[in-house]
Amino acid sequence: MKITIYDVAKKAGVSTATVSKIINNTGSISEKTKLKVQKVMDELQYQPSMIASALKGKSTYTIGLLIPDLSNPIFAGYAKYIEERGQELGFSVMMCNTDADPDKELKYISLLKQKQVDGIIVAARFKNIKLLRELIKEKFPLALIAQDLPALPIDSVTVDDYLGGYQVTEYLLSLGHRNIGVVAEGDRSSQGRIKGYRQALIDAGVKTDGNLIVVCDQSTRECARINAGRLLDLEKRPTAIFGCNDLLAIGVMQASQERGLTIPNDLSVIGFDNTELSEVVVPPLTTVQQPLRDIGHHVVDLLTQKIEGKSKTTHRVVLLPDLVIRQSTAQIESVKN
Repeated sequence: MKITIYDVAKKAGVSTATVSKIINNTGSISEKTKLKVQKVMDELQYQPSMIASALKGKSTYTIGLLIPDLSNPIFAGYAKYIEERGQELGFSVMMCNTDADPDKELKYISLLKQKQVDGIIVAARFKNIKLLRELIKEKFPLALIAQDLPALPIDSVTVDDYLGGYQVTEYLLSLGHRNIGVVAEGDRSSQGRIKGYRQALIDAGVKTDGNLIVVCDQSTRECARINAGRLLDLEKRPTAIFGCNDLLAIGVMQASQERGLTIPNDLSVIGFDNTELSEVVVPPLTTVQQPLRDIGHHVVDLLTQKIEGKSKTTHRVVLLPDLVIRQSTAQIESVKN
């Protein structure tokens, strides 16, 4: 049988109103009575209804998290540190996988609101911008991770994708590569990384070639494998390819291996995110590290400040990436055309 507030009140010898005040930390209750009631709640293993508290205007201490693709290790990494920081601050996290589908986005936001979450963190590739505008009008606490929507007044935490793309290209140029391909996905982060790639080429006096940039419909190894194959089948194939995330880079590696190319002797490959996959592939993948823990913690801090009414302004936090060099890249002298 489920324990209720009435059971607690009866065993503690107090009124239900007194128990409610103690749970919600309201009213003037003696410390002795508080301790007695808390002891009874512990003995009965009574859990107050957070939804009921929310209906009375109280916090449920719950945060919603919308993830577009949980199978992508980078989003699992974000979720890990969001949950970690949430727990530190006393908040639980409800995670929903949207598949970047506007209908699912609407469904899950409706569900999270029904569950009376205090606020929602929205990860990259969110499509239903109209829905975000509606939430802003409602003054519903929101925060963005791995995406920045300048037209909307929403707190956001991102990595500097432009700088990351620039670092990747600058490094490949330093190895002697000039014919550098890109396998991207159609989202904001890839756009920023491509801009950094283009600028690094311009700064080095290297002509950019739009034919060396391919964009995948989906952020999957298979899509990257197919699109990288198109680059590798060019008459003058790239000597290096930048995959705009680790999954895409691994798809590039598969395409090169299918064509009998050796990495890095025949082709240098570089990724972005520094997920666990980058360390277990052969050869280990040169990539760009995102400060996942800082990103996850920052976004929770921003959201909880909004929830608690401590922040009235919009903050856009941009953190710096870091190049991690492994064995999938090499000097151009070792590349055989």
